[in-house]
Amino acid sequence: MKNTKIFCLGLILALVSACGPSEKTKQLMQDAKTSFGILPEKMPGSEKDTPAKIALGEKLYFEKRLSINDSQSCSSCHGTLGKTAGVDNLPTSPGALGKNGDRNSPTSLNAGFHFVQFWDGRAADLKAQAKGPILNPVEMAMPSEAAVEKKLSEIAEYVDLFAKAFPDQDKKITYDNLAEAIAAFERTLITRDRFDEFQAGNHRALTSEEQKGLETFLSAGCIQCHNGPLLGGNSFRKLGQVHPYENTTDVGRSAVSKNDAEKYFFKVPSLRNIALTAPYFHDGKVATLPEAVKKMAYLQLGKELSSEEVDSIVSFLKALSDKNRSN
Repeated sequence: MKNTKIFCLGLILALVSACGPSEKTKQLMQDAKTSFGILPEKMPGSEKDTPAKIALGEKLYFEKRLSINDSQSCSSCHGTLGKTAGVDNLPTSPGALGKNGDRNSPTSLNAGFHFVQFWDGRAADLKAQAKGPILNPVEMAMPSEAAVEKKLSEIAEYVDLFAKAFPDQDKKITYDNLAEAIAAFERTLITRDRFDEFQAGNHRALTSEEQKGLETFLSAGCIQCHNGPLLGGNSFRKLGQVHPYENTTDVGRSAVSKNDAEKYFFKVPSLRNIALTAPYFHDGKVATLPEAVKKMAYLQLGKELSSEEVDSIVSFLKALSDKNRSN
């Protein structure tokens, strides 16, 4: 009988232990919520988005006729279908006329949560961003806003879609409305991952290896730049804070701000879906995630991470992939 009681007590203790997180895990969950936070359910500005506006924006996002030779759409560089994570996975992207841009195409997923758009922050929001590539001579190469409006006005389907999306406006097909519609669609591109489930209280959402990776991420100092719900996307930082980056041809933010103190500053990228968006850095010159982790630790923190530390951090970063896009 005594042995039976001891066995039952041990079984109960084991079950209790299995049901709840350890004190160490509880602390890690709290540390994560303090440093990061759960991605909001909706993006700023989405309260004004109507189903008609979103539907128009989605069609425009995939519309190749917005380019000079009907060969290029927003989706060409920022694919969102299937497991594609808002990028084309190229170092730099070819435009409608065959010339490549100078920078790596950032993901369009969760983009509306960023504090500014583009690597150099030259657009304040999604609407301002949407106006750029269509008229950029290297990207979609349309000659003017008027040319875009004329082209769309000659397509019956768009006449109808713009009328539904902007019923109260006299002139419905405008470049401004086009950008507003694309932005409305992009505000729906919110991803969900296991890390948010972990922060919300599900201690089993991350494996023990991934939790160890989170610990390493925190202790290594990665949160100095990669913090907030996006794990980035909320500040400009100099690339090469401790050791200089080898590519100095792109001066980054200072080209926009005209402030030499911001030379080589770039927007800190979000780490959400980072395992799906190779290659890395503003110039796309870093091919793999382990290489990016190791290089960033050296450039920004002055640290030489061990292979074990790099692998640990990478295991955590993979948990930031959208559940519908990760393998």
